[in-house]
Amino acid sequence: MPHVPPPPLAGILARWLIGGPWTVQLASTNRTVYTFVGPPEAVVEGALNAARLAFGLMDMSKHSGEHPRTGALDVCPFVPVQYVSMDDCVRCAEEFGRKLAEMLRVPVYLYGAAARFDSRRSLPSLRSGEYEALPEKLKRAEWAPDFGPALFVPSWGATVTGARKFLIAYNVNLIGTKEQAHCIALDISEQGKGKDQPGLLKKVQGMGWYLEEANLAQVSTNILDFELTLHHAVYEEICRDAEELKLPVVGSQIVGLIPLKVLMDSADFYIKRDQLFIIEEEHKVRLVISKLGLDSLGSFNPKERIIEYMVKSQEEGGLISLSLRQFVHSVGARTAAPGGGSVSAAITALGAALGAMVGQMTYGKRQFENLDSVMRRLIPPFHQAMNELLRMVDADSTVRTTH
Repeated sequence: MPHVPPPPLAGILARWLIGGPWTVQLASTNRTVYTFVGPPEAVVEGALNAARLAFGLMDMSKHSGEHPRTGALDVCPFVPVQYVSMDDCVRCAEEFGRKLAEMLRVPVYLYGAAARFDSRRSLPSLRSGEYEALPEKLKRAEWAPDFGPALFVPSWGATVTGARKFLIAYNVNLIGTKEQAHCIALDISEQGKGKDQPGLLKKVQGMGWYLEEANLAQVSTNILDFELTLHHAVYEEICRDAEELKLPVVGSQIVGLIPLKVLMDSADFYIKRDQLFIIEEEHKVRLVISKLGLDSLGSFNPKERIIEYMVKSQEEGGLISLSLRQFVHSVGARTAAPGGGSVSAAITALGAALGAMVGQMTYGKRQFENLDSVMRRLIPPFHQAMNELLRMVDADSTVRTTH
């Protein structure tokens, strides 16, 4: 029973002004985040189909909102999710941009890793002046689109597409004014208040706005590199600034999907800072939702918001999803895999699981309370080993079937 790796997946996060399969809609920003994931060819075709439909429904000449924008399909970035490279996503962006321009006869710009000019790598640079500035910008040679005519299409504007790492669109709620929120945004964003007054956090963009429908202000941020500047660091820095201004922070909001690692990094921070004992992934996710108030403006369902939970993982359909009977029979079949490596990993994972079980049955019990500190130290490595060894069950089988 050889393990066949799943097809490559490219994530696409397109920022629209209409709804979709997974959306966040806010009246004040007059904008919707539309997220879907699939194989490269499928996401390109899906985005083109959506654009074709939107072209007949939307009119940018009548649009206004708090969020910067340059067109009806404002920005359509392709993001690697599983089994694809950034180069694959660049090719997706180029194909999408070329076909969109041919289909609708609208100007299209490339940004991020797909940019053909350094001046176009940054999305804010491409959005300068927003939709209203397009008629004049398109007359200048330096603003010639990468695809399509240099013509202003009033109902559409222009579309920006490209490839980038996963961006975290993250907003922190304040009881305060738009101006106070924007002041904090300038303090924490990398650009800051200018060349002589840089902000505190690398690879973070920020601005402040007011949500009339929620009756509160938001510090709206884009975390461009969540491994360089951690998600919780943005929240904590905003809280410090808000405290200095005597402004209450009342939760926060993640817009769109988020990688599991972002929440796990935040969980590890709070567990260490507050000396908590939490080992289950589900409980770590709950901790972060509570600490950051991620459900303050609406439900935060991890199964619908965490990218790994939305996308069928590599393990699903593999050996570790089999029943014990099926696994044993697959080992006994007339195939090279699964073999001794997978069997050894499975048996050792069971050993680690037994260690974790004994530790958890000891921890927190009155008769063993003198051992609590010992159990808090011993249980996590057993739990980690159990999960790592489970991944090795399929990893060994994959190596055998691909060599």
